[in-house]
Amino acid sequence: MNNALEGKVALVTGGGRGIGAAVALRLAEEGADVALTFHQNQQRAEETADQIKAAGRRAIVVQADSADAAAVLAAVDRAAGELGRLDILVNNAGAFLLGPIEDLSPQDFEHTVAVNIRAPFVASQAAVRHMSAGGRIINIGSNVAERAVFPGFSLYALSKTALTGLTKALGRELGARAITVNLVNPGPTDTELNPADGPNAAPITGFTALGHFAAPADIAAAVTFLAGPGARYITGATVNVDGGFTI
Repeated sequence: MNNALEGKVALVTGGGRGIGAAVALRLAEEGADVALTFHQNQQRAEETADQIKAAGRRAIVVQADSADAAAVLAAVDRAAGELGRLDILVNNAGAFLLGPIEDLSPQDFEHTVAVNIRAPFVASQAAVRHMSAGGRIINIGSNVAERAVFPGFSLYALSKTALTGLTKALGRELGARAITVNLVNPGPTDTELNPADGPNAAPITGFTALGHFAAPADIAAAVTFLAGPGARYITGATVNVDGGFTI
């Protein structure tokens, strides 16, 4: 076990499964105590927390609907309060609504914006009140923000593209406080929502240079690097972990 993050506390939104769970576990392996939020699947979140505890780190699970700004704020404050501090925020929770633009409702728009744009903003706003020098904010975006090769992604791509502006502007604002802000854009990743052996996997894989999906651990590795001391001079950056999808 590496101890690069020894003594640090992280909050991973949507940390109960998929990329979020992989990130939470990797941060713990590097020495961090971890709080993670979930919306509905408490059992999966608790299982991830149990794995963190088995690694010798503290973990707490917080129920929070990322569409609810007050719940997001409360989750950040609870994480910092129960674990004693907050050093790393990973804005991972997301809404993934696809469909032809004429079929998307105003409610679909409002929900997607609330989860994918407002929640990272509110969580970051709350987190910086707890962070000291060396703090890290890492936003999880999407490869489709840079290259939308399939129809039906207009709303999702819109919401994830907004994270580029948030990352750059917040990185500039918080630089004087030695808090960095970066964006990781995953490409095709083998999760329950997008399995590497699913019906759409072949055409998706065909757009990558490496010819295969990422594992959640691949995304977690990039996030963990940005959370660690080796990334202290990186801020406002976008890291595409997409197998060459966008080249």
